[in-house]
Amino acid sequence: MSTVQSVCEIAPDGTSYNYVCDVNAPVVVLIHGLGLCRHMWRDHIADFASHYQVVSYDLLGHGDSVAPTAPTDLSLYAKQLCGLLDHLQIDKAALVGFSIGGMINRRFALDYENRLSALAILNSPHDRGDKAQAMVEARAAAVRSEGAMATMEAALERWFTDDYRVSNPDFMETVRVWRRQVDAQSYAEAAWVLATGVKELTRPTKRVNVPTIVITSENDSGSTPNMAASIASEIDQVEICIVPELKHLGLIERPQSFTAPVIEFFRKLPL
Repeated sequence: MSTVQSVCEIAPDGTSYNYVCDVNAPVVVLIHGLGLCRHMWRDHIADFASHYQVVSYDLLGHGDSVAPTAPTDLSLYAKQLCGLLDHLQIDKAALVGFSIGGMINRRFALDYENRLSALAILNSPHDRGDKAQAMVEARAAAVRSEGAMATMEAALERWFTDDYRVSNPDFMETVRVWRRQVDAQSYAEAAWVLATGVKELTRPTKRVNVPTIVITSENDSGSTPNMAASIASEIDQVEICIVPELKHLGLIERPQSFTAPVIEFFRKLPL
């Protein structure tokens, strides 16, 4: 039996990360969503760690990571991830990105393809159409003027099924705490990246060319099954999975409904 060690550290650039390390295993990196933090993966890490080294980290300005010092865009977040891999002396990794994390891993695939072994894109947006795009940009603008918590309660309704939200008030407060941890400027800038950054990823001139699984929830209004299909259509080696019933943060409600297909997909590959 191999020895598994969990390490919590701060990288030289101020990125906070956890590293569950088995030196004989390939590496999987988990990228959280807007206003969340690396702890959103707490119910997923054990499953991944049964097969892989696992890195989870906080995006700049989120959780325990420092705020960004350069203009915030997807390329900045991709550069942060590349720097973390360099710091950990990891040549290649499989990336699992949720929501904006799925945008970051697509940007990473376009900028640093040689550092990738596979992708999992979870509940991440594609072209929203003019009406929905205007709504998302309006929410991002409201955050700039009214603060990160201005859209929190409406977000919880979009993210969780009614039964789960009502039955888990303590976890709803945990999600609020995670958002409050993000400094106001960082959250506003990241919200704008989530709103507008998708435009640079749709219909790319350079296709993503690493094995990829795209997953979303049946009732995710912000990352719909049709969006998942559109993402998949722009990737050469791809599988798609739609998890029934759940909303945007369905991977919190039913962790194994998401980890199981990702792990099954990854285990077919020479990571």
